[in-house]
Amino acid sequence: MTTILGISAFYHDSAAALVVDGDIIAAAQEERFTRKKHDPGYPHNAIDYVLSEAGLALDQVDYVAFYDKPFLKFERLLETYVAHAPKGFKSFSMAMPVWLREKLFLKDQLFKELKKLDKNFAIEKLLFGEHHFSHAASAFYPSPFEEAVVLTLDGVGEWATTTVAIGKGNKLDIVKEIHFPHSLGLLYSAFTYYTGFRVNSGEYKVMGLAPYGEPRYKALIFEKIIDLKEDGSFRLDQSYFNYATGLTMTNKKFSDLFGEPVRKPESDELTQFHMDIAASVQAVTEEVVLTMTRSLAHEYNIPNLCMAGGVALNCVANGKILRDQSFKDVWMQPAAGDAGGALGVALAVWYKELDNPRTVNPKDAMQGAYLGPCYGQKVIEEQLMQCGAKFDTLSEEEMLEQTALALAEGKAIGWFQGRMEFGPRALGGRSVLGDPRSETMQKTLNLKVKYRESFRPFAPSVLREDVAEWFELDYDSPYMQLVADVNHHKRRQMSAAEDALFGIDKLNTKRSEIPAVTHVDYSARIQTVHKETNHRYHALISKFKQKTGCPVVVNTSFNVRGEPIVCTPEDAFRCFMGTEIEVLVVGNCILRKEDQDEALTENYTDKYELD
Repeated sequence: MTTILGISAFYHDSAAALVVDGDIIAAAQEERFTRKKHDPGYPHNAIDYVLSEAGLALDQVDYVAFYDKPFLKFERLLETYVAHAPKGFKSFSMAMPVWLREKLFLKDQLFKELKKLDKNFAIEKLLFGEHHFSHAASAFYPSPFEEAVVLTLDGVGEWATTTVAIGKGNKLDIVKEIHFPHSLGLLYSAFTYYTGFRVNSGEYKVMGLAPYGEPRYKALIFEKIIDLKEDGSFRLDQSYFNYATGLTMTNKKFSDLFGEPVRKPESDELTQFHMDIAASVQAVTEEVVLTMTRSLAHEYNIPNLCMAGGVALNCVANGKILRDQSFKDVWMQPAAGDAGGALGVALAVWYKELDNPRTVNPKDAMQGAYLGPCYGQKVIEEQLMQCGAKFDTLSEEEMLEQTALALAEGKAIGWFQGRMEFGPRALGGRSVLGDPRSETMQKTLNLKVKYRESFRPFAPSVLREDVAEWFELDYDSPYMQLVADVNHHKRRQMSAAEDALFGIDKLNTKRSEIPAVTHVDYSARIQTVHKETNHRYHALISKFKQKTGCPVVVNTSFNVRGEPIVCTPEDAFRCFMGTEIEVLVVGNCILRKEDQDEALTENYTDKYELD
């Protein structure tokens, strides 16, 4: 038996993953345990969890692999500052002490941490992968493909920002790279910063805001900022940016180009201008990615595409790649960001370094991304009692019946079942659910449960067997990574006055039979629910369908804005008592808000730093 512990840490979204003889045993982000969003610290808790899931101690682990190479990253930092000197000295003087004190000697730091768990830990067991290879490995090795083109796109790893690899069997080789400072991820992050959202966490808000606007600035961005070639390679004009050596993403020249200053988060109103900017960068991103994928499909003549890296979470672009059909099949790693690097580097050691054969799972090897902690019924009841919760314990059939009835009555449901999801999406393990037929559910969940911007769309979870009836998609999307439109026969005919609305005024117009999950452009970020990977969630939606004729529920992550997704039954109860969720279902326990002790109510509106 060969056991490999993968670790990602010290940038954002620290995580740990455990692979045993090539099988993915467990994976989790550190933030879920520390309750600190995007926690970048050493993942003590995640490591403890993945080892305990396998019943192992660290001295039984054969290899520990870290997801990138700090020396290469330091080289890039140093060369960038030298190339731009004397510009950026302030940023340089702030970054260098941290690197010299902590990051440059990261191998020693990791070694010391690992020796705390195993005093005899040997330094030879500690391996380092390259950042983008870790991403590529996370995308290809668990995929359902024997052979694939593997595209990784993110901000920056060591030097690479974009890579193309070819995977076949257990072989994976990077064949093309685009290097820093030319980065599609950093371009998107620059516009995230410019529109007043937080870099590395607010990019999905820009994607959600884009349908409210028109891509009026797309041509200007292509004319001035990004030079896109026929093969999808590109260069960014660095005179508009400040991220290479400065403390901000963009500069005055960038703001002057578009005619407005950087929006101040939380204080400056979101205007039609910001919606048009979001629509423009989204359109540019889609054109770059489609140009790239079409060229790669033509060049390599391989029918399958795998993707990872932060840009692979742009599910609108992903949906367009699938519909474009340059590649017949696509698969995106559900933990596409840096957390997934922990899994990727562990798999890379097993397949590439140790040269073990690979058996392809026709579904994929991610087990629905349910790779986190699970709590038995006894533990659930103990934790709830310790919290002072009032609950009923029911049979599974009665629990499903009562939950489906509460959904049909329009109640917001906290749903906590089975293993926690790995990656940024709640997939029916740690979810808040609602009735998609409700015209008020989208606004209610945003303002009363999530405490976040009202424009943000929600995703539908739909039975896989029914997806083609309700959406323009007949394809597996278990990880909520593909956007497709609501079917025409499920849409509502709009009046001329409604059609004339623009911007945020579009929000409150009923567009379909499932308005709570229909975005203003009729799109939806779809999760297909499969009986094989999440039997209980499938059974709940089936029960809801029996009652209503609708095989769809609203699914959003079980947390408030700025909080990591809940991990434990105790986390779930606290969030339940700090929001206007009306019913909480944990295992076979059902809790109703009106039965709870009001003294246990929590104020969640200011509990977490805004994301």
